[in-house]
Order: sequence, then C-alpha cells, then structure tokens
Amino acid sequence: MTRLLPGLRRAFLVVNRTTAAPALRAGLGPLLVTPVTGSILLLRTRGRRSGLIREAPLGYVVHDGSIYVCAGFGRGTAWLANLLADPSVEVILPGARIRATAREVTDRAEYDVALRELIRALGVVGAATVPAALDPGAAIPDAWFATLPLVRLQPVGMLAGPWDPGGRGWIGIALVDAALLALIFGCLRRRAQA
Repeated sequence: MTRLLPGLRRAFLVVNRTTAAPALRAGLGPLLVTPVTGSILLLRTRGRRSGLIREAPLGYVVHDGSIYVCAGFGRGTAWLANLLADPSVEVILPGARIRATAREVTDRAEYDVALRELIRALGVVGAATVPAALDPGAAIPDAWFATLPLVRLQPVGMLAGPWDPGGRGWIGIALVDAALLALIFGCLRRRAQA
C-alpha cells in the first residue's frame, strides 16, 4: 500500500491540474457536482516559501456556516502547510468565489461531525472509500484524528449556492446527462440493428 500512495498522489495531481482546476477557474464547477461524484472547490493559498498563489481542488462540505476540507494525504500536504503559515485563503466554489480564514480543526467533537458530513458530501467516492465512517454508531478512529487533518474555512462573505452540497443545481445537469446518454444509446441500438 505504501508503494501505491506516491503513484496515487501523482495521479490526483495530474487530474487536478489538467481537469478539475481549469474547470473550476473557468466557472464550470457546476458540471463537476452531483450526488454521485460529490462536490469540488478550488482552494487558493499563498506558498509559504515562494509567496506565489497555489491551487488545490478539494472535496468539501458546507456545515454550520463553514466549509470543511480534509488533507487526505496527511500532514505533509503542501496546501495544508501553506494555509497554516498564512490562514487567509480564497475559495472558488461551484457557485461562488469567497475569501475565508482557515484553521485546523482541533476539537474532537467538531472533527467527528464534520468529517462524517464531508464523507457524505464526497458522494460515491466517499461512501466507497470509508463506508464505516458513515455509520453513526461507529467511532471515528483516533488515528484519523491524529494523522488526517480537517480544516475549517470560515467565510468572509457569501456562502453556499445551488451547486454546493445540499443545493439542487445538479438536477439540471443530471437531466441533460440522462438525455445525452439516451441519445447515445439510441444511436448505438439503431446502428446495431442496421
């Protein structure tokens, strides 16, 4: 598993740089959001050494007026180190662009509740990756609290629109996707019958 982790991290970086980040920057975030795929934001931090703006597409949830994200690769995650050095960040949500103040969640009760909400917001990926965490009777492991940092982004301005978790903006996209799939399958069926 440890040999798999660097490869998985590289794969995420490539997909994020080539697909998710450009789509979010271009205002196409709503196309990335469904209950199946989850919700993605673009976190902009200031590089702790370079001073340059760095971007990280992340799964997120809006809970109790704050945005929560998780450093899935642990304490060595670059964006986490950047926001710990400078907690003033910019967040591009599928339906809004806001400024926020970041802080690591150190309260265990807040961590447990917010992490469960985040896993639910990650759609099928979250449910498939950590299904046990969705069981309200199961405890979040102490090892996760120690090694899997959760960050609370406190907005300074607008928060949550129709494309964010809990919003209904995804319904229109899902209907368009269903219509396109029906059209494609109809064409393929006609072609097979000919």
